[in-house]
Amino acid sequence: MTVLVLAGIVVLAVGGCVCVVWAARGGPRWVRTAATTTLAAGELVRKAGRKGRGPSRSGED
Repeated sequence: MTVLVLAGIVVLAVGGCVCVVWAARGGPRWVRTAATTTLAAGELVRKAGRKGRGPSRSGED
């Protein structure tokens, strides 16, 4: 079951990347919408990753 979920996530990610490239080349409206959604989701994931990280404390005991 886990493999199917991960495979689905990979398929969505690859499809989103394809839509971003196609939209950059002037694809139809639905492709531009999918590309915008993909880029927005990527930005949310990036911000969520930064939010959990505080200042680096390496070197402190």
